Amino acid sequence: MTTRRGFIGGLLAASTAPRLGWASVGSPAFLAAAREPDGSYALHGLTSAGIETFSIPLPDRGHAACGHPTRAEAIGFARRPGRFALVLDCATGQVIHQLGPPDGRVFQGHGAYSGDGSLLFTCEQEEQGSIGHIGVWETDGYRRIDSFATTGIGPHEIRLMPDGRSLVIANGGIETVGREKVNLDRMRPSLVYTDLSGRVMDRVELEPSLARNSIRHLAIRQDGLVGFAMQWQGELGATVPLLGLHRVGEMPTLAAAPSEDERAMEGYAGSVAFAGTGAEIAITSPRGGRLHRFSASGEFIAAFRRSDVCGLAALGDGYLASDGLGGLIALDNDRPRVLSRAPCSWDNHLIAI
Repeated sequence: MTTRRGFIGGLLAASTAPRLGWASVGSPAFLAAAREPDGSYALHGLTSAGIETFSIPLPDRGHAACGHPTRAEAIGFARRPGRFALVLDCATGQVIHQLGPPDGRVFQGHGAYSGDGSLLFTCEQEEQGSIGHIGVWETDGYRRIDSFATTGIGPHEIRLMPDGRSLVIANGGIETVGREKVNLDRMRPSLVYTDLSGRVMDRVELEPSLARNSIRHLAIRQDGLVGFAMQWQGELGATVPLLGLHRVGEMPTLAAAPSEDERAMEGYAGSVAFAGTGAEIAITSPRGGRLHRFSASGEFIAAFRRSDVCGLAALGDGYLASDGLGGLIALDNDRPRVLSRAPCSWDNHLIAI
């Protein structure tokens, strides 16, 4: 009898039919959702110079996306709690598949491909109780083949680890009804590592005094160091750390800015990314209009101020940031440079392809 793990292993080993690659659509380096000037929504492809290579309409507000490793194909995810995940042919602009969660579940705005692109993993939660699940889809036709528990509630982001054989999941710990938070006194955010079949390899929770620090977004360095961005659900004005660093099998390190800088973040980290060198990591706060840089061991380096800044990704030795005013900003060695300004409002994330 074929086991679930054996079946998934077989899919990972299988080749897919050749299709148009990313060079056919201008070799974009990033994907970003946006609100357009007329109030509609779209998913954009962007080069490392901030030049748009394509724009594909979305039916409602998008959040994050993920790009297939080889095909010019992207998944546009709805903002949580979401009902759509669209498979987009970036060469034609067509929706080639529309994915929906099972009855009683919603998508959570993020997903990830396996290293060879044969599988897609989607973050999901139950509408009643917010118990977390990862949906597993075979990408030759985008057929749902499995799901497994995240061992937490309110999962938000999932990322493939550099070994290609494991995943890291950010369980935010928040039970919601729609977007209303109903369990702030009982939160248990966690960082969970699984293999591709869902077997838990490691699970980390924050200490009780930080139980209201919802783990939301993830960045991964090539050597497996994970950065996680948090959003504080407790008293406003608290100076809690909003960045954590973790390696499998170890205790997490929490990185705090000086008190005045920490308060200016308003308890909210929207995105996280390692710099291109890997020597440092940064988080953004659209609420505070700030970007905070830290060393990869957690020491605060500097703050950069930019209204409504949120999207963040590695660019060269530094970062690319986006804001709600349509700006794309390169940050290299403390010298911010505006690459472009689009007539749109960038949403929360810049996703590297």
